Amino acid sequence: MNNDLISKRVTLAVAVSLACAIGFAGIALLIGANKIAAFDSRLIAFIQGLENEPLTNVMKFFTWIGTGLPVAVISLIAAIFLYTVLGHRRELVLLMIVVVGTGLLNYTLKVWFHRDRPTIYRIAEANGFSFPSGHSMLAFSLYGIIAYLLWKHIPRKAGRIALIVASTSFILMIGISRIYLGVHYPSDVIGGYLASGSLMFALIWCYDRYGRKSAVAYSAQS
Repeated sequence: MNNDLISKRVTLAVAVSLACAIGFAGIALLIGANKIAAFDSRLIAFIQGLENEPLTNVMKFFTWIGTGLPVAVISLIAAIFLYTVLGHRRELVLLMIVVVGTGLLNYTLKVWFHRDRPTIYRIAEANGFSFPSGHSMLAFSLYGIIAYLLWKHIPRKAGRIALIVASTSFILMIGISRIYLGVHYPSDVIGGYLASGSLMFALIWCYDRYGRKSAVAYSAQS
């Protein structure tokens, strides 16, 4: 890969990671100052106002696919595909680090912020602290990193667009499902996206930076 292109990707990854971290800090400050309650209430009312049985089944499906076992299965399938079909090892390591790292980061942040779950109308039940949303974090990291790793292997523009649309749809629907079911505030979901975005792009920065060094070393030997 062209060294200039790798350098640009590294710079972009750093910028996005920092922007996500700043956004997450902003959400956390607003929650701590109780200045985001009106936003949360309005969005909850709108989303839960759409309730009907078919939609509830759809939302329960997206919540289920964002839980531990489905995430583990999807991660395993992606890992097998990367290793056996594409013959990639570094990409496999990146995938695993992003997914496991997201889980550990979510646990740490939940314990740190101790935000209780919303006491509103619930269609489903959930335990533990509320901020940030674990489903949203894992969805963003899993489908985001899969899209990143598969992007360069899809030659046609239409295929790449389909990849982005599919990954974005899963990320958004899993997050929205948590609000719809009454187990998370919208700010939990947004905060989850920002937290996982910061981690994922930081790890992509490390991955691309290592790739640039490898490319330079290979060129020097050639």
